[in-house]
Amino acid sequence: MTLARRLLRTKPTERIVAEGGHGEGGELRRTMSLWQLTLFSVGATLGTGIFVILGQAVPKAGPAVVLSFVLAAITALFSALSYAELAGTIPVSGSSYSYAYATLGELVAWVCGWCLMLEYAVSVAAVAVGWGEYLNAFLRALFGFTLPDAVTRSPGQGGVVNVAAIVIVLLATWLLLYGASESATANAIFVVIKVVVLLFFCVVAFTAFQTRNFTPFAPMGVAGITAAASQVFFSYIGFDAASTAGEEAKNPKRDLPLAIILSLAIVTAVYVLVAVAAIGATPWTGFDPNRSEASLSHIADLATGASWPGLIVSFGAVIAIASVVLTVIYGQTRILFAMSRDGLIPRIFQRVNMRRQVPVANTLLVAAFISVLAGLVPLGQLAEATSIGTLFAFAIVNVGVLVLRYRSPELPRGFRVPLFPATPVLGAIFCVIVMAGLAGATWAAFGLWMLVGLICYFVYGYGHSRLNAEVT
Repeated sequence: MTLARRLLRTKPTERIVAEGGHGEGGELRRTMSLWQLTLFSVGATLGTGIFVILGQAVPKAGPAVVLSFVLAAITALFSALSYAELAGTIPVSGSSYSYAYATLGELVAWVCGWCLMLEYAVSVAAVAVGWGEYLNAFLRALFGFTLPDAVTRSPGQGGVVNVAAIVIVLLATWLLLYGASESATANAIFVVIKVVVLLFFCVVAFTAFQTRNFTPFAPMGVAGITAAASQVFFSYIGFDAASTAGEEAKNPKRDLPLAIILSLAIVTAVYVLVAVAAIGATPWTGFDPNRSEASLSHIADLATGASWPGLIVSFGAVIAIASVVLTVIYGQTRILFAMSRDGLIPRIFQRVNMRRQVPVANTLLVAAFISVLAGLVPLGQLAEATSIGTLFAFAIVNVGVLVLRYRSPELPRGFRVPLFPATPVLGAIFCVIVMAGLAGATWAAFGLWMLVGLICYFVYGYGHSRLNAEVT
């Protein structure tokens, strides 16, 4: 078999599904319900985005930022529908990595998996770094003091070790080691808290609501709406988290598609409601992009003339980040579990603890890596490149739906994308359009990451691939 055919060889869908849940030394346990899966996706999506991105997007679009959130949601919906179809057809932990393996071949699957490592591991490290900042804002409002820079910043930012970031990673790891069901329960509590806090913000903001704040509605025109939509699109990244739980869902073929679509609907409704409340309480010209981290807290304080509402909103931000860290680390470990089972990365990542029925070694290794990144490394442009890696994975999923429909139309599907083939085609096109609008430095960081990934594949993955070993 030629090198090209080896690199593009696909793994049969039936085999991928049959191997689901099986690891070295044990099996993953199917314990997660539709409700838990939905909240996993909400937990991974509804995080720092709404607490930060609104303050940055409003100056670009004015009150029409509400339409920007809707436009971004529609863009995400195309990919979400494609994820839903493949999740219902190939309900395994590998998410888009496994979907690519079944449709586009091993090399594309590796590239997709490598992109997911960037999306999950590096992005959660960046989120963990932000947790220390929100924790300080909460402590300042509640007790009047903050933790010193030495333990809340990395060496490149004037600190020694970002202990706060490491602490939140270790707390999430501790929960994950207890089991998938226990982690899902903890995440559900976190999600309920942060949704309640955001609804509290809306109630407070509506007490100061002024309809004149929506005039003029679109001061920057269509260009402003689309520019803000490109920015807020990244607040929707994370809805794919449910697909990484494919081997621990009770009824994956039915529940995974529903969880993906429901989570996107919930997040969109919350985003639009918060945006309407925020602009109704504060003229759009009053949004300062340089103070975006505390924009919601600031609005809550202004609406009431007191400081306690902002304190509650800051608490919600702390909980929101904790939820994101928990769910994203979970997703990262399950994707590595699937890649290890295929032989593309070392076998230690597929070992399952028989008592806890979770990949303990995998979880500890991921936590250690993320802790080092979060505690010591200024992530900079690499963290921004997580967005382009995610969009690349989304595009692959859309293409995968097209390929699998034509190659294996007989496969049972728990969900079918409507308006096929227009939906996945539009999903891929929208991903490419948003990618094209990213900065050149982001593309450079992404290119470097891809180069390192290809080196790793040809040095280790190609030679250890179980699929390739069968034809040698």
